[in-house]
Amino acid sequence: MIACATNPDFVFDPKRKRSPHLFPDRPSLARSRAALARAGLSDCHFCAHHCGVNRLRGQRGRCHASAETRFFSAQTEVGDERELLPTFAVALSGCDMRCDFCITGAESWNPGAGIAFDCETMAARARRALARGAVTIQLLGGEPTIHLPAALEFAAALPGDATLVWKTNGHGSAEARQLLEGIFDVWVADFKFGNEACARRLSSTPDYLPAVQENLRWASRHTELILRHVLLPGHVECCWQPIAEWLGDVLPGVKVSLRTGFWPGWHSARHRELCGTITRAESERAFEVARSIGLNLIS
Repeated sequence: MIACATNPDFVFDPKRKRSPHLFPDRPSLARSRAALARAGLSDCHFCAHHCGVNRLRGQRGRCHASAETRFFSAQTEVGDERELLPTFAVALSGCDMRCDFCITGAESWNPGAGIAFDCETMAARARRALARGAVTIQLLGGEPTIHLPAALEFAAALPGDATLVWKTNGHGSAEARQLLEGIFDVWVADFKFGNEACARRLSSTPDYLPAVQENLRWASRHTELILRHVLLPGHVECCWQPIAEWLGDVLPGVKVSLRTGFWPGWHSARHRELCGTITRAESERAFEVARSIGLNLIS
């Protein structure tokens, strides 16, 4: 456990599309945090499941990850939120959630998928991408939170003035937040479900809402936050509407990326409503809800 002081002079600079770092020497800070995170693998509490397993000795929790980090994709991409593009995106294998509709399910459910992650080699690739025009470096998954030691080692190997993006399912723990504070400029956080029943049925995740809402509140105070919601067929009223209402009440003005490109991949066929795509009527209804609440929608 570590405590991190927040800089009272922290402000966002929209012209640069990034926030000044909370700490003057991010690489050094990330390096020291990586050592703490590596030790934390012996009693892992990086995600909200709080398994407490010793990953250094091969014990596996809900994410099934060991102490090794692997990745299944690393490339410059142009399909995310516009202000982050082009981005050099590194997708780490494995995840602590089991979303049946995951578009990278084979890799996201399997921390052994892909190639062994070497932070120095990947940092060199990221620096080349920046030299060729990428404006951000992004860590995603799967879920990067379960690989905090490697993620922090990677951040330590990057230029201190690079804009780093943490793309997460929002299901991390307070312990993870302490290690991440001041390291990543932007959080792109998913808010997938608007109620506990859908979270359990579609992702086998109990106590979903308290964990995600706590992380979103924290991220809105400590970094630049982009909230992402992928519309699921048949879930506009039960999931999107309560999410939108909560955002309007608790995080008014937060950037919201409302995504309509759901595709019925992985195990979507297990759920009748997820066997197709979003209808035009559902999409229109979702945006009507967002406009009525006054959400800050971005593309």
